[in-house]
Amino acid sequence: QVQLAESGGGLVQPGGSLKLSCVVSGLTRPFSAFSMRWYRQTPGNEREWVARIDTTGVRRNYADSVKGRFTISRDNVKKAVYLQMDNLKPEDTAVYYCTAQYGGAHEVWGQGTQVTVSS
Repeated sequence: QVQLAESGGGLVQPGGSLKLSCVVSGLTRPFSAFSMRWYRQTPGNEREWVARIDTTGVRRNYADSVKGRFTISRDNVKKAVYLQMDNLKPEDTAVYYCTAQYGGAHEVWGQGTQVTVSS
């Protein structure tokens, strides 16, 4: 059973930084065959796509709301994906989720990690 475990969330002041990690286990295919994404969700709102990285780590895409502030990366040896978040704003407060997708299959979701940006 594929499992994703996010970590690295917490409380940070506006303008600060956090780095989220997501470690994947239980794969029956190489981790390098999975594209990875980060999403976020606030209470009462739908989940918002944040960033995506392809299987090679070369192609990276970002939501306009985080472009220039967030960086997605992956380590195929550690079976992990990361989200470096800089210049955080209060509106970045949310539960952050990572997902793994093999080809056109359904995305597998983690349990999420809370990020709170507040002074």
